Amino acid sequence: MRDAAPVSTPLRVLPPNDPRQYDDLAGEWWRPDGAFAMLHWLARARADLVPPASRPDAVLVDLGCGAGLLAPHLAGKGYRHLGVDLTRSALVQAAAHGVTALRADATAVPLAAGCADVVSAGELLEHVPDWRRAVAEACRLLRPGGLLVLDTLNDTVLARLIAVEIGERLPTVPRGIHDPRLFVDARALVAECARHGVALRVRGIRPELGGTLAWLLRRMRSGAADRPVGRTPRIVPTWSRAVLYQGHGVRNG
Repeated sequence: MRDAAPVSTPLRVLPPNDPRQYDDLAGEWWRPDGAFAMLHWLARARADLVPPASRPDAVLVDLGCGAGLLAPHLAGKGYRHLGVDLTRSALVQAAAHGVTALRADATAVPLAAGCADVVSAGELLEHVPDWRRAVAEACRLLRPGGLLVLDTLNDTVLARLIAVEIGERLPTVPRGIHDPRLFVDARALVAECARHGVALRVRGIRPELGGTLAWLLRRMRSGAADRPVGRTPRIVPTWSRAVLYQGHGVRNG
Protein backbone atom coordinates (compact mmCIF):
# COMPACT_ATOMS: atom_id res chain seq x y z
CA MET A 1 0.00 0.00 0.00
CA ARG A 2 1.33 3.41 -0.90
CA ASP A 3 2.07 5.73 2.02
CA ALA A 4 -0.26 8.69 2.29
CA ALA A 5 1.62 12.00 1.99
CA PRO A 6 1.01 14.65 4.64
CA VAL A 7 -1.13 17.55 3.57
CA SER A 8 0.96 20.67 2.86
CA THR A 9 0.11 23.85 4.69
CA PRO A 10 -0.42 27.03 2.62
CA LEU A 11 2.89 28.49 1.48
CA ARG A 12 4.17 31.46 3.44
CA VAL A 13 6.36 34.25 2.16
CA LEU A 14 9.71 33.36 3.71
CA PRO A 15 13.32 34.46 3.23
CA PRO A 16 15.40 32.47 0.71
CA ASN A 17 16.56 29.09 2.03
CA ASP A 18 14.35 29.32 5.12
CA PRO A 19 14.01 25.77 6.56
CA ARG A 20 10.32 26.36 7.29
CA GLN A 21 9.69 25.98 3.56
CA TYR A 22 10.12 22.23 3.95
CA ASP A 23 7.22 22.05 6.39
CA ASP A 24 5.06 24.04 4.00
CA LEU A 25 6.08 21.64 1.19
CA ALA A 26 5.78 18.46 3.28
CA GLY A 27 3.26 16.89 0.93
CA GLU A 28 5.56 17.27 -2.07
CA TRP A 29 8.39 14.92 -1.10
CA TRP A 30 6.98 11.68 -2.52
CA ARG A 31 4.80 13.08 -5.31
CA PRO A 32 6.44 11.60 -8.43
CA ASP A 33 6.49 14.87 -10.36
CA GLY A 34 6.05 17.36 -7.54
CA ALA A 35 8.23 20.19 -6.32
CA PHE A 36 11.06 17.83 -5.33
CA ALA A 37 11.08 15.73 -8.50
CA MET A 38 14.67 16.61 -9.34
CA LEU A 39 15.79 15.51 -5.87
CA HIS A 40 14.55 12.02 -6.79
CA TRP A 41 16.70 12.08 -9.92
CA LEU A 42 19.73 13.24 -7.95
CA ALA A 43 19.17 10.62 -5.25
CA ARG A 44 19.30 7.86 -7.84
CA ALA A 45 22.52 9.28 -9.32
CA ARG A 46 24.07 9.58 -5.85
CA ALA A 47 23.11 6.03 -4.93
CA ASP A 48 24.86 4.80 -8.08
CA LEU A 49 28.14 5.88 -6.42
CA VAL A 50 27.47 3.71 -3.35
CA PRO A 51 28.77 0.14 -3.67
CA PRO A 52 27.19 -2.80 -1.85
CA ALA A 53 28.22 -2.98 1.81
CA SER A 54 31.53 -4.74 2.33
CA ARG A 55 30.80 -5.93 5.87
CA PRO A 56 27.88 -6.90 8.09
CA ASP A 57 26.17 -4.09 9.99
CA ALA A 58 27.50 -1.43 7.63
CA VAL A 59 26.09 2.05 8.26
CA LEU A 60 25.23 4.81 5.81
CA VAL A 61 24.64 8.25 7.34
CA ASP A 62 22.46 10.41 5.13
CA LEU A 63 23.02 14.07 6.06
CA GLY A 64 20.12 16.28 5.03
CA CYS A 65 18.07 13.17 4.30
CA GLY A 66 14.78 15.00 3.86
CA ALA A 67 11.96 12.49 3.53
CA GLY A 68 14.34 9.64 2.73
CA LEU A 69 14.46 9.85 -1.05
CA LEU A 70 17.73 7.91 -1.11
CA ALA A 71 16.16 4.87 0.57
CA PRO A 72 14.60 3.13 -2.46
CA HIS A 73 17.90 3.29 -4.32
CA LEU A 74 19.84 1.69 -1.44
CA ALA A 75 17.52 -1.31 -1.15
CA GLY A 76 19.49 -4.54 -1.18
CA LYS A 77 22.90 -2.89 -0.74
CA GLY A 78 23.19 -3.99 2.88
CA TYR A 79 23.39 -0.73 4.83
CA ARG A 80 21.62 0.46 7.92
CA HIS A 81 20.35 3.81 6.69
CA LEU A 82 20.57 6.60 9.29
CA GLY A 83 18.96 9.85 8.18
CA VAL A 84 19.82 13.22 9.73
CA ASP A 85 17.69 16.30 9.17
CA LEU A 86 16.25 19.29 11.00
CA THR A 87 12.72 19.07 9.57
CA ARG A 88 10.41 16.91 11.66
CA SER A 89 7.75 16.54 8.96
CA ALA A 90 10.36 15.18 6.56
CA LEU A 91 11.84 12.79 9.12
CA VAL A 92 8.41 11.26 9.78
CA GLN A 93 8.22 10.36 6.10
CA ALA A 94 11.82 9.12 6.03
CA ALA A 95 11.06 6.74 8.91
CA ALA A 96 8.04 5.42 6.99
CA HIS A 97 10.46 4.46 4.19
CA GLY A 98 12.77 2.46 6.43
CA VAL A 99 15.23 5.18 7.47
CA THR A 100 16.36 5.40 11.08
CA ALA A 101 15.58 9.08 11.57
CA LEU A 102 17.60 11.45 13.72
CA ARG A 103 16.69 15.11 14.17
CA ALA A 104 19.96 17.03 14.30
CA ASP A 105 21.99 19.77 12.64
CA ALA A 106 24.35 18.49 9.93
CA THR A 107 27.15 20.53 11.54
CA ALA A 108 26.74 18.81 14.95
CA VAL A 109 25.58 15.22 14.56
CA PRO A 110 25.25 13.25 17.83
CA LEU A 111 26.91 10.13 16.43
CA ALA A 112 30.31 8.67 17.22
CA ALA A 113 33.32 9.51 15.09
CA GLY A 114 34.12 6.80 12.58
CA CYS A 115 30.67 5.21 12.80
CA ALA A 116 29.83 5.36 9.10
CA ASP A 117 30.92 3.24 6.18
CA VAL A 118 29.32 5.81 3.86
CA VAL A 119 28.27 9.40 4.41
CA SER A 120 25.90 10.98 1.91
CA ALA A 121 25.47 14.75 1.71
CA GLY A 122 23.09 15.24 -1.18
CA GLU A 123 21.87 18.74 -2.02
CA LEU A 124 22.83 19.81 1.50
CA LEU A 125 25.92 21.99 1.46
CA GLU A 126 24.28 24.83 -0.48
CA HIS A 127 21.62 25.05 2.25
CA VAL A 128 23.76 25.30 5.39
CA PRO A 129 25.15 28.62 6.64
CA ASP A 130 28.61 27.11 7.22
CA TRP A 131 29.31 24.38 4.67
CA ARG A 132 32.85 23.89 5.97
CA ARG A 133 31.52 22.75 9.35
CA ALA A 134 29.18 20.35 7.60
CA VAL A 135 32.09 18.93 5.60
CA ALA A 136 34.18 18.54 8.76
CA GLU A 137 31.32 16.68 10.40
CA ALA A 138 30.77 14.41 7.41
CA CYS A 139 34.45 13.49 7.38
CA ARG A 140 34.47 12.96 11.16
CA LEU A 141 31.67 10.43 10.89
CA LEU A 142 33.53 8.33 8.31
CA ARG A 143 35.58 5.37 9.38
CA PRO A 144 39.01 5.01 7.70
CA GLY A 145 38.35 3.73 4.21
CA GLY A 146 34.79 5.04 4.35
CA LEU A 147 33.18 6.74 1.37
CA LEU A 148 31.83 10.29 1.12
CA VAL A 149 29.30 11.00 -1.66
CA LEU A 150 27.72 14.39 -2.30
CA ASP A 151 26.27 16.79 -4.83
CA THR A 152 25.82 20.53 -4.63
CA LEU A 153 25.69 23.79 -6.58
CA ASN A 154 28.82 25.65 -7.56
CA ASP A 155 29.47 29.25 -6.51
CA THR A 156 29.35 30.73 -10.00
CA VAL A 157 27.38 33.34 -11.88
CA LEU A 158 26.08 30.60 -14.18
CA ALA A 159 24.81 28.53 -11.26
CA ARG A 160 22.98 31.52 -9.83
CA LEU A 161 21.45 32.26 -13.23
CA ILE A 162 20.29 28.70 -13.95
CA ALA A 163 19.34 27.51 -10.46
CA VAL A 164 17.75 30.70 -9.16
CA GLU A 165 16.99 33.32 -11.82
CA ILE A 166 15.71 30.75 -14.33
CA GLY A 167 15.09 27.58 -12.32
CA GLU A 168 12.95 29.12 -9.60
CA ARG A 169 10.71 30.74 -12.20
CA LEU A 170 9.63 27.36 -13.55
CA PRO A 171 6.22 26.25 -12.29
CA THR A 172 7.63 23.02 -10.86
CA VAL A 173 10.34 24.62 -8.67
CA PRO A 174 9.66 26.33 -5.31
CA ARG A 175 10.57 30.01 -5.22
CA GLY A 176 13.20 30.97 -2.66
CA ILE A 177 14.38 27.41 -2.05
CA HIS A 178 18.01 28.54 -2.54
CA ASP A 179 20.15 31.37 -1.25
CA PRO A 180 22.90 31.78 -3.86
CA ARG A 181 25.22 33.29 -1.26
CA LEU A 182 25.58 29.76 0.15
CA PHE A 183 26.62 28.05 -3.09
CA VAL A 184 29.86 26.08 -2.75
CA ASP A 185 32.98 26.62 -4.84
CA ALA A 186 34.12 23.23 -6.15
CA ARG A 187 37.84 23.87 -5.68
CA ALA A 188 37.31 25.08 -2.12
CA LEU A 189 35.26 21.97 -1.36
CA VAL A 190 37.98 19.64 -2.64
CA ALA A 191 40.56 21.48 -0.54
CA GLU A 192 38.37 21.37 2.58
CA CYS A 193 37.77 17.65 2.22
CA ALA A 194 41.52 17.09 1.83
CA ARG A 195 42.09 18.96 5.12
CA HIS A 196 39.93 16.32 6.79
CA GLY A 197 41.53 13.33 5.13
CA VAL A 198 39.14 12.73 2.23
CA ALA A 199 40.48 12.86 -1.32
CA LEU A 200 37.36 14.11 -3.09
CA ARG A 201 36.96 13.73 -6.84
CA VAL A 202 34.35 15.94 -8.47
CA ARG A 203 32.62 15.99 -11.83
CA GLY A 204 29.93 18.11 -13.39
CA ILE A 205 26.46 16.62 -13.68
CA ARG A 206 23.18 17.75 -15.22
CA PRO A 207 19.76 16.37 -16.06
CA GLU A 208 19.67 14.87 -19.54
CA LEU A 209 18.48 17.65 -21.83
CA GLY A 210 15.97 15.95 -24.11
CA GLY A 211 14.37 13.90 -21.37
CA THR A 212 14.12 16.88 -19.04
CA LEU A 213 12.53 19.13 -21.64
CA ALA A 214 10.01 16.43 -22.55
CA TRP A 215 9.29 15.82 -18.85
CA LEU A 216 8.79 19.53 -18.17
CA LEU A 217 6.41 19.97 -21.10
CA ARG A 218 4.35 16.93 -20.08
CA ARG A 219 4.33 18.11 -16.47
CA MET A 220 3.11 21.58 -17.39
CA ARG A 221 0.41 20.19 -19.65
CA SER A 222 -0.83 17.60 -17.17
CA GLY A 223 -1.15 20.05 -14.29
CA ALA A 224 -0.96 17.11 -11.85
CA ALA A 225 2.06 16.13 -9.77
CA ASP A 226 0.54 13.16 -7.98
CA ARG A 227 1.20 10.72 -10.80
CA PRO A 228 4.19 10.23 -13.12
CA VAL A 229 3.86 12.01 -16.45
CA GLY A 230 6.39 9.92 -18.33
CA ARG A 231 9.90 8.54 -18.13
CA THR A 232 11.96 9.97 -15.29
CA PRO A 233 14.94 11.98 -16.59
CA ARG A 234 18.37 10.78 -15.59
CA ILE A 235 21.27 12.76 -14.18
CA VAL A 236 24.28 12.42 -16.47
CA PRO A 237 27.93 13.55 -16.32
CA THR A 238 28.95 16.72 -18.12
CA TRP A 239 32.26 18.39 -18.87
CA SER A 240 31.42 21.51 -16.87
CA ARG A 241 31.22 21.80 -13.09
CA ALA A 242 29.99 25.39 -13.32
CA VAL A 243 26.44 24.66 -12.12
CA LEU A 244 25.81 21.29 -10.50
CA TYR A 245 28.52 18.87 -9.49
CA GLN A 246 28.92 15.53 -7.78
CA GLY A 247 31.77 14.33 -5.57
CA HIS A 248 33.00 11.11 -4.06
CA GLY A 249 36.09 10.26 -2.06
CA VAL A 250 37.54 7.84 0.48
CA ARG A 251 38.79 8.82 3.92
CA ASN A 252 42.46 8.10 4.44
CA GLY A 253 43.77 6.09 7.36
